[in-house]
Amino acid sequence: MAQEVALAFGAGVLALFFAGYLAVKVMREPQGNDDMQSIARSIQIGAFTFLRREYTYLSIFVAVVAILIAILIEPQTSIAYLVGAIISASTGFLGMMIATRANVRTTAAAARGLNPALRVAFSSGGVMGLTVVGLGLIGLTVLFTVFGNISDNTNDVIGWITGFSFGASSIALFARVGGGIFTKAADVGADLVGKIEQGIPEDDPRNPAVIADNVGDNVGDVAGMGADLFESYVGSIIAAMAIAVFTGLTMKADVGLGLASKYLFYPMLIAAGGIASSIVGTFFVRAKEDANFNGLLWAIRRGILIAGVLVVAVSYLVTDQLGLDVTLFYCVITGLAGGVIIGFVTEYYTSYDYKPTKGVAENAQTGPATVIIAGFALGMQSTLIPVIVVSLGIFISFELNGFYGVAIAAVGMLSTLGITLATDAYGPVADNAGGIAEQSRQDPEVRERTDALDALGNTTAATGKGFAIGSAALTALALMAAFAQATKIEAADLLGHTIIVGLMIGAMLPYVFSAMTMNAVGRAAFTLVNEVRRQFREIPGIMEGTADPEYDKCIDLSTRGALREMIGPGVLAVVAPVIVGVVLGVEALAGMLIGSIVSGFMLAVTMANAGGAWDNAKKYIEQGQLGGKGSASHHAAVVGDTVGDPFKDTSGPSLNILVKLMSVVALVFVPLFEKSIFPLIGS
Repeated sequence: MAQEVALAFGAGVLALFFAGYLAVKVMREPQGNDDMQSIARSIQIGAFTFLRREYTYLSIFVAVVAILIAILIEPQTSIAYLVGAIISASTGFLGMMIATRANVRTTAAAARGLNPALRVAFSSGGVMGLTVVGLGLIGLTVLFTVFGNISDNTNDVIGWITGFSFGASSIALFARVGGGIFTKAADVGADLVGKIEQGIPEDDPRNPAVIADNVGDNVGDVAGMGADLFESYVGSIIAAMAIAVFTGLTMKADVGLGLASKYLFYPMLIAAGGIASSIVGTFFVRAKEDANFNGLLWAIRRGILIAGVLVVAVSYLVTDQLGLDVTLFYCVITGLAGGVIIGFVTEYYTSYDYKPTKGVAENAQTGPATVIIAGFALGMQSTLIPVIVVSLGIFISFELNGFYGVAIAAVGMLSTLGITLATDAYGPVADNAGGIAEQSRQDPEVRERTDALDALGNTTAATGKGFAIGSAALTALALMAAFAQATKIEAADLLGHTIIVGLMIGAMLPYVFSAMTMNAVGRAAFTLVNEVRRQFREIPGIMEGTADPEYDKCIDLSTRGALREMIGPGVLAVVAPVIVGVVLGVEALAGMLIGSIVSGFMLAVTMANAGGAWDNAKKYIEQGQLGGKGSASHHAAVVGDTVGDPFKDTSGPSLNILVKLMSVVALVFVPLFEKSIFPLIGS
């Protein structure tokens, strides 16, 4: 095995070992009293019931697609597809396993202090982050080694490994869509009936949908998010490797694999350096006991910034040791800087510490209509800087090293995923911890600490979504470029009718996809709202606290609704590029991919930031501003937050996967599009 591949493999193993260390550390924490443990068990059972049923559905889909790939493309690609799907599903499972055990331990730690609670919640997020990067790098290096040993053709090896990315993308899309539908249906049911109609607090145990809401935090924001970013992580590396092959940057060498190239190894080694840097960064995430919101925020930022600085140093050493042009090092920095800037911009537009979200909250004084108008306008306006940043990143990295440089910028942006994903996955744990504190009637001081962590989690989740969107745009563009190189499309005639048709179809697909996911949340929420109303109406003693709601029924309804509704959007994402490529040809498909990336990026930023602003405008009012809880302003803000829930947690994040999945599907099915009987129309 080449030394470089061995180093990348070793970094993946190191990530898993450290994730195991963090998991053991979390599991040794006390779990609190019997009431707390009982609530945590209910959340855990509900989450794994959903995941088991979801994976049962997905196993059928994966088996069918694997058979089709084996028949239409290559058996090796089918094997890689299965490996990618299995590892992607495993990351979601492992992340949720620790998250559903860390929530109650975070609540118990909050009774001791703020910093212990932060450390428990963040450590559980670290398990998710390091599992994703560790399994991703191990999977890629093992496949590269195995397939490299059975072929001297670099094109074949990369073609087979793209199946790995396709498998990861398939699971990611269904996990994001299914988990997003579940969590937002439960959230809407809990908020509309519990908060607005019954006037009870958030996470109140009298609310029949409260456990389903807690379960949703895990299936949507842990399992779904983990699969999403796993797909981005491996997709960026594979895109760089594919472009290196298709643009002639590879060279044969006798290193025990039959083929090798420093350009193939470079993205792997940058990712390996990112793992080591992320591990070091986790040790610097600490907060003082009397820390305010900014103190908590900088505790998280400190770890990320230290990891980023270390990645810069490691990337320079890797570039120098491989004898590559220093411009590739600049591409890594370009990606890292772009991710940081997009994160800060997202925070500015979605945090209630800044003017934009405060402006949305002020509009609540005149009712929900003005809240919706202001929030949606904010979302659209917030596309300006991210688009400029991503465009500059593409321009600079392309000028430095062509599309390979663009792919390396995406790798650079995602290099610190081990810690940035930890800051995102920590949020649902803190949210659950607050719910457990409320439902088990802990001391007000405990809930205050979990609320402080939850507020931080909302900010890190919002910035994480911005980071995910930016990385998705770069990764999708790099995959599209690899597709263009594989099909030998050197230039496209913008006035060609097939290109224009492809662009129009591509620009339309994110809107149709978002409509499908939004309507799915609406239908699932409609059923759940009626069930919550029925329980309040028909079960005497719920409001008095003398009777227990039927939590299981709400969990079951959310599960069935989510699994039923996720099928349509998932099939659309896989089938659309195949149909366009078969019927209109590869140039039209390239146009479709460009159109989907552009419109999908804009729509994802708009939805994520509008949703985040509506959420935090509500929280701003709940802190006592503009009338506080129970006021007319608060009711209007709750309506805005309810509209924003599927924006920021279902449709917006799912668009990231849509644009990447369509690009990787196009790349995998290139051999099908090139067969002589296709296309029926066009070139």
